[in-house]
Amino acid sequence: MSTSPPPSKVGDESRLAELGYKQELRRDWGLLHNFGISFSIISVITGITTLFEYGLITGGPGVMSVGWIVVSFFTMFVALSMAEIVSAIPTSGGPYFWSAMLAPKANAAFAAWITGWFNLMGQVAVTTGISFGLANLISQTATVNGGYEPSAGKTLGIYAAILFSHGTINTFGVHILRYLNNSSILFHSVGVASLAIAVLSKAPTHQSAKFVFATFYDGTGSPGYEGWSMRASPAYVAVCGVLMSQYTITGFDASAHLSEETRKASWSAPLGVLTSVGFSAIFGFFVLISLLFSIQDFPNTVVSPVGQPVLQIFIDIFGDTGAIVLMTLVMICVWHCGLFSMTSNSRMMFAFSRDHGIPSFFHKVDHRFRAPVRTIWLAATLSFLLAVPSLGSTVAFTAATSIATIGLYISYGLPILIGVICPQNLHRGPFNLGIASRVIGIIACLWIGFITIIFCLPTTNPVTSQTLNYTPVAVGIIGTFAFGSWFLWARKWFVGPIRQIEAERLGIDIEDPGVLEEAEEQGKL
Repeated sequence: MSTSPPPSKVGDESRLAELGYKQELRRDWGLLHNFGISFSIISVITGITTLFEYGLITGGPGVMSVGWIVVSFFTMFVALSMAEIVSAIPTSGGPYFWSAMLAPKANAAFAAWITGWFNLMGQVAVTTGISFGLANLISQTATVNGGYEPSAGKTLGIYAAILFSHGTINTFGVHILRYLNNSSILFHSVGVASLAIAVLSKAPTHQSAKFVFATFYDGTGSPGYEGWSMRASPAYVAVCGVLMSQYTITGFDASAHLSEETRKASWSAPLGVLTSVGFSAIFGFFVLISLLFSIQDFPNTVVSPVGQPVLQIFIDIFGDTGAIVLMTLVMICVWHCGLFSMTSNSRMMFAFSRDHGIPSFFHKVDHRFRAPVRTIWLAATLSFLLAVPSLGSTVAFTAATSIATIGLYISYGLPILIGVICPQNLHRGPFNLGIASRVIGIIACLWIGFITIIFCLPTTNPVTSQTLNYTPVAVGIIGTFAFGSWFLWARKWFVGPIRQIEAERLGIDIEDPGVLEEAEEQGKL
């Protein structure tokens, strides 16, 4: 009986070898699983539910519905450009590795360093946004049928428990994740579709199309103060309001981070990117309008006594018990979303540490489970720390989602921009955009630049220590660190993606800490 690997696996490993890496992670994901990871991380029910209140007070139903269409349209340009790149460069490093491969040789390490740090920031923040959002949902749901009184400290404790559960399950390796991925796809598709249909069917009354698509509402002013539509303009509120949609359709680079574990990665990874974005855009729009059409009492939904407008919609339609049941389904979906966000996060950190972007201590794969255990718990720790400001800020969650959106999209945009400027360095894979590549890339970069600016703007008037949008502070710190560290010390030793196979061929044990660095110092590499 032959024990040779299947042709697709040989081809995947050969392509990885051409890029300078050996196969370390178990490659047993197919197209469906790769799509499922990105679809689960995008998780339209997560973004819509956790930021529904933000959407209602920052523009209202009209901005939420029309904004979803606009955001979906422009995000597809980003997805198309990313799909073309991941088809050509299918490694778990994702955007930061793409930047290194596409940039001129003299600037490759610099491009990889900057992109890697923004991607790392975005990955950590999106894990924070998802799991901290789940902690809030648990706290708010617990108030429905009992005397539970939520507090910032209690919510942070729930959040820590959620992160611990995600870290523990990720530690056991990809086989457990694969089965959970299947259940996640089921919950996010059949479960959420059933929920949306049930809400529409059971609602005693329905709002008009004019309400859903043309109602503008500004609740950005604190009690006693006018909103930003008066202080600035309605357009200001509207552009800030698209955060809900843009944050929701984020995280589809997971298909790239898992490409080293995916069969036929040059096709499966780009298709995973595109199908997850396209399906999420259509499916998410259906979920969103089903909730908007089913609002029974708009003022009471905006200032819900339970603190969660989606939960209030469920209560108005199904009563307390029915609302808890439906919210439990939502929370299961959000939990799966956070789980796979940490999966993607840990893979990105693993790839970055492999190239010494972060300490090589984290470049370690557990031999039993073939999982990067150290980066899994690094992701959990950093995500927890990012949520600590919630103890003293009323807009911490919104800021975390803004940081996630900006960090990830900057890291998406940098390799796309480099590819536009240096198209000769993009050796296209089986999926490519042909002559439309540069035009699509330019549109994608302009959109990313636009959302980077608007999501740094304040959304609550007046701006105080409690309502300050600390997104520009966090993004500024990462940007200053990335650029400053490069010019002060990283440029002296960081060379970008390393050539592990070359070291292997020379008989160097790259798993032995410090040996690779020693070989480089001795001029063997």
